Amino acid sequence: MSSTAAARVVITAGGSVLAFEPVAASVFTVSAGRIGASAGAVLGVVAVVVAVLALTRPQSRFSVAKGRLGALVSLAAAVLGVALGGWVVATADSGIGTGNGRGGAYVALLVGTIGLVLGGFALRRSRRAD
Repeated sequence: MSSTAAARVVITAGGSVLAFEPVAASVFTVSAGRIGASAGAVLGVVAVVVAVLALTRPQSRFSVAKGRLGALVSLAAAVLGVALGGWVVATADSGIGTGNGRGGAYVALLVGTIGLVLGGFALRRSRRAD
């Protein structure tokens, strides 16, 4: 069997099947779940960074992180990150450590939620400043 096999079958000398157990994916295997979870986590981190910049520099001149625009960019990235993380959690058929991206999806949900909260704070602050 290859290193990317999804299950291992143990067969006796008589031909009967003793066990059929799932095998975790290789560390180097890139599955759709891992890609989705990684993209969601990256979007969540982008949301947090842009929101922090929008909160700390509300009047910067040449930046995507200025006031209202930074807050909206942060909220959009956070919503996409949470959606991707939720999609991977909902469609993963095994637990954490099996190569389906569930661990990364939980990270994407957490970081995306933090980005949503910070983006909301930045949007509220930009509305107060106007």
